[in-house]
Amino acid sequence: MYAQVGDRIVVCSDSVVEFDRTGEVTDVRRTDGHPPYLIRWDHDGNESLVFPASNAFFMHRSSSDFV
Repeated sequence: MYAQVGDRIVVCSDSVVEFDRTGEVTDVRRTDGHPPYLIRWDHDGNESLVFPASNAFFMHRSSSDFV
């Protein structure tokens, strides 16, 4: 995985009880763009350090999917 500041992350829930989480990359800790990433979560504004799993994907700022 590769991300840069300003990209959006979507973490898909594995359960029907939980919701998908979305957030914004606010810091990339490695110069090559690989994890970990500091994410500000949309649902509560909290930030956490994330090593994304296979249930996550990024919408890059340069992507036509980015809204």
